Amino acid sequence: MTGESKNEQRRLSGDFMRVKRTPAAKYPDNMHPGLVPGIAIEENRYRFGIDKVVFGVTAVAILAFVAWGVTNPQQVAAVSGDMLTWGLRHFGWLFNVLLIVCVVLMVVLAFSRFGDIKLGKDDEKPEFSFFSWVSMMFAAGIGVGIFFFGPSEPLHMYLNPPPLTVEPGTEEALHQAMAQAGFHWGVNPWAMYTLVGGAMAYSCYRRGRPTLMSSLFTPITKRSGTTGTIIDILAIVATLFGTAASLGISTLQIGQGIAIIRGGDETSMGILLTVMGVLTIGFVISAVSGVGKGIRILSNINISFTFLAILFVFVAGPTLLLVNLLPSGALSYIDGFFDMASRSPSWGEETLEFQTDWTAFYWAWWIAWAPFVGMFIAKISRGRTLRQFVTVSILVPTFVLILAFTVFGGTAITFSRDGVDGFDGTATPEQVLFNMFGELPLASITPFILMGILSVFFITSADSASVVMGSMSSKGDPEPNKLVVVFWGLCMMGIAVVMLLTGGEDALSGLQSLTILSAMPFSIVILVLMYSFVRDLSTDPIAIRNSYARNAVKSAVIRGLEEYGDDFELAVEPAEDGMGAGATFDSTADDLTEWYRRTDEEGKPVGYDYETGEWSDGYSADQDNDADPKAEGGSTSITEMYQDTAVDNQEEK
Repeated sequence: MTGESKNEQRRLSGDFMRVKRTPAAKYPDNMHPGLVPGIAIEENRYRFGIDKVVFGVTAVAILAFVAWGVTNPQQVAAVSGDMLTWGLRHFGWLFNVLLIVCVVLMVVLAFSRFGDIKLGKDDEKPEFSFFSWVSMMFAAGIGVGIFFFGPSEPLHMYLNPPPLTVEPGTEEALHQAMAQAGFHWGVNPWAMYTLVGGAMAYSCYRRGRPTLMSSLFTPITKRSGTTGTIIDILAIVATLFGTAASLGISTLQIGQGIAIIRGGDETSMGILLTVMGVLTIGFVISAVSGVGKGIRILSNINISFTFLAILFVFVAGPTLLLVNLLPSGALSYIDGFFDMASRSPSWGEETLEFQTDWTAFYWAWWIAWAPFVGMFIAKISRGRTLRQFVTVSILVPTFVLILAFTVFGGTAITFSRDGVDGFDGTATPEQVLFNMFGELPLASITPFILMGILSVFFITSADSASVVMGSMSSKGDPEPNKLVVVFWGLCMMGIAVVMLLTGGEDALSGLQSLTILSAMPFSIVILVLMYSFVRDLSTDPIAIRNSYARNAVKSAVIRGLEEYGDDFELAVEPAEDGMGAGATFDSTADDLTEWYRRTDEEGKPVGYDYETGEWSDGYSADQDNDADPKAEGGSTSITEMYQDTAVDNQEEK
């Protein structure tokens, strides 16, 4: 039987499914979807401006909440407490499922056929050297949480292990404490950030969409519709509450430092509100004065001092124990990962209480921070492959945080085992930090250094998060109006104040409950994002080319063996109808072609030549280039804050 007869037989038997299309199939701008090199956001023509619905609805809701919280914090505390208990009982499982599925998904995507897809155009090179990129990953992984929870959480877990695990104060409790801290701060949150960051980088720098959360759902819904508006509102609300929690924690920590300097241990609400007010003034000055370079310098100094603090405790503390604890604690975390992930209210009331105080709070915090941190790591990762992005974005910050928690936590636990005052479990989390540094050399100056670090973290986090929210409420404008930026910053401060007031004497409880509640609806958005991101990747030009390659090689090899045995080679030539590499693939489908169809500012189709980069209506991107906003005192983004680090290390490339 001839090769042609065999092919005809396979067609008749149904081995080849054929998609009928006209011989002269048309593609946008005569570009096959498998050949599109990608579209950067700068190459599309968008008209930015305040989204009146997103901004208006969110602003009214937040202002109403702040007014309610300031005038009647007890009522807010009571209502939020009841809602929190009900929510965790009925939907606490959702947080666990979400975080675990996120970890699995990102690992699978990284090492699947999608791993080679660029977070940028096909020929785009990474903006930063690998060293600079990793340095900024370190910067993103450093925050106030290291100082607030770094010493206190492992100490608490050592003295009060999670229910149904180990006996307190034992060697097993030491390693359980390290494992539990790693579980809360390691792979899980960074898989969440990587999901949002990867989807954002892909959407903006390869699909050319605006920097909005709603843009990430384009494969399944219209960004401009009601669903897109709701998604953007929920993203802003989550970012507001997540960042406000960080600001509240910074305030608690700084207030404790002031109390220690004044010779006391108690921090009054008046001191906390005063600290919040002073730092708010610092944020406003930063946001409106255009001192971006100064803030970047302070941020770089801040990061350096943070690493020096970790090194100082490592050297001045129980060094030998810490050296041994680093690998054993990390391996305990890996070994107990799925056991810790399985904990839910089904384990009893004690586990429910533990989840409320710790795990659920962290999961909610990470979900709330996802739009903010995701946008940051998206900007610095442009031009990387998805595989490289996922691997580095998860592993590098996880390593840093495990290192910090082992050093700080191991030192605090050592002091507890030695019977040092202040480490018996009665001190507040903010007190444990200063107690630890008080037992080390240079105790007279370390409180001032710590408060300086925390203050800069406060201002830069507020500034950067406000820019992100300003962008999300301005149709993705990368340089939103400064008044809008300041407004969202003040809203954050207001929420942080409400969190402190609702917690009363236990201010941390207010931070926890309101953060968890704000993240519950946004967790649904994250779940849907997983599906949307996978669907987006499945229609990527590289994915299309890989699919064609597999089909073509498979068919060619079979035909070569049938007709020529061992002696054949592959060649590209026209195939019979229904026998080509794309025979089962409709390359003219709207979900494959609509995304690269160029439009003008009004959304009307405009011709575009991909070879020359020319628009049919004569448009040029140069004519829309404005003056450098930073030179005019524009807002400073989180990427810009760490830009000096990248520049300083560019020679490492």
